[in-house]
Amino acid sequence: VQLQASGGGLVQAGGSLRLACAASGRTFSSDNMGWFRQAPGKEREFVAYITRSGSTTYYADSVKGRFTISRDNAKNTVYLQMNSLKPEDTALYYCAARTGITSTYGPAYEYWGRGTLVTVSS
Repeated sequence: VQLQASGGGLVQAGGSLRLACAASGRTFSSDNMGWFRQAPGKEREFVAYITRSGSTTYYADSVKGRFTISRDNAKNTVYLQMNSLKPEDTALYYCAARTGITSTYGPAYEYWGRGTLVTVSS
């Protein structure tokens, strides 16, 4: 499967961005999807996941209440709506696909996109 993330950019603190991740090469609705991020000098961390049907979502505490993950299986796309952005949200954001049960553990995901850079200025 190929995953292509887009939508990153430079935004001021308090602003919003919507990331998208387009999937191809597999039956998109077969995969649980996740978003992860890696800030400069830090390890990759879990952000959010969504189940195959979109019925269940889960968020890292650091983004809960500010970010929303969603998916459109007809468009083979998963989204991450990011509101009330903070400078500490600055990172390279990756989408990932997992054929097994949902997980917050990055290595559990089999397929990864290249990432899209989000920079939040103070």
